[in-house]
Amino acid sequence: MPSQSYPGRIALTDTQTTVAELKELVGAFRDARHWAQFHSPKNLSMAIAIEAAELMGEFQWLTTEESLAAVEDPYKLREVEDALADIMIYCLSLADSLGIDIAHAVDRKIKENAEKYPQDEYRGCF
Repeated sequence: MPSQSYPGRIALTDTQTTVAELKELVGAFRDARHWAQFHSPKNLSMAIAIEAAELMGEFQWLTTEESLAAVEDPYKLREVEDALADIMIYCLSLADSLGIDIAHAVDRKIKENAEKYPQDEYRGCF
């Protein structure tokens, strides 16, 4: 993984970065500021909800078509990206603090959802 120092650090990408590396990056940022003491499951879950509300605010009152058009604006897309990043950072922090393996949890949940919502029965339905 690239250096944890932030200025001049090589940009990470989805195709080159593991979930474990993201957890490590977020944890190093948290630990350098001694914030772990504030990262209880209650506080982190509340932070996720607050950041999710900020993301929803980016699209509030827009039609589906307007929301798709809105993110064509680089400034608006950056606002959405920042809100999503905040959500992911808190999710990674919560998973790390609870010892949850995110890849395992997502895989397990997708398998459960596949059984609950068979594709032939639910294709195109919501």
